[in-house]
Amino acid sequence: MTAPEYTRESVERGYNNRAAVPDHPRWITEWTARSRAAIDALRPKLDLRYGPRPQETLDLFLPPREPRGTFVFIHGGYWRAFDKVDHAFVAPPLVAQGYAVALLNYDLCPNVPLAAIVEEIQRAVIWIVGEGVAHGAVTAPLVIAGHSAGGHLTSMLFATDWTRLGFTRAPFHAGLSLSGLHDLAPLVYSSYNVDLKLEPQTALRLSPAHLPAHANAPLAIAVGADETPEFIRQSQLMFDAWPDNRPTGMIGPLVIPERHHFNVVLELSDPGSALTQVVLGLLEDARSSRYPA
Repeated sequence: MTAPEYTRESVERGYNNRAAVPDHPRWITEWTARSRAAIDALRPKLDLRYGPRPQETLDLFLPPREPRGTFVFIHGGYWRAFDKVDHAFVAPPLVAQGYAVALLNYDLCPNVPLAAIVEEIQRAVIWIVGEGVAHGAVTAPLVIAGHSAGGHLTSMLFATDWTRLGFTRAPFHAGLSLSGLHDLAPLVYSSYNVDLKLEPQTALRLSPAHLPAHANAPLAIAVGADETPEFIRQSQLMFDAWPDNRPTGMIGPLVIPERHHFNVVLELSDPGSALTQVVLGLLEDARSSRYPA
């Protein structure tokens, strides 16, 4: 796809989701309410530390019996807002199916640069693989997903050369980028860049759509139909960039009807939604060794 010519005005139209969804506070309140209910019901292990920086912690939700696999979720917020506690609503449908769910926190811009956040998420995966079993998780299979900035971080895990981190291959089986940011070039012109501090070359180095995939694993791409044209373009760009990482049978990004940037992620709280079924399909395919470790 051809990238548009960016101006500060066009980038604000395309990437300022709060302006695009005027009632976004309603949906953030919904996240909080559903997350509080999930934490009260499931009593996760809170704030397990995976690294040395202040926010390198995760919450681990466990089913009553040994998990059938582990789902890792990375929250969004333009790498500068929100918290894992706001996204516990993703856990109940998967815990009900026997899977562990790990919700990651990470340090936020401008306290750390975006490249440091990528390294933190890598450390989180390494911790889950090495230490997670001691806390009740399993890593066969391990599926990683993220929303918005979390979709970017998920995709960057696929772009990581895991052999340089001591692995023979990527230590996860599949992933999902929901409403992800995959080409960061426009954000150089964004008002958010006061915190992100991206330069053009840094943005390119941190754009998974312009990097090779090092993970031999499927990456599902999804986006809300009512999101801005730029977020829909970003999803198609990522889908086109890595044809060898497309899940079996997926011929394009999953476009979810009547959902915008703030309510599309709530689809993961619905056991019967198409998005939840995609996640369960990735987990089940990995369990059947369709996507080998």
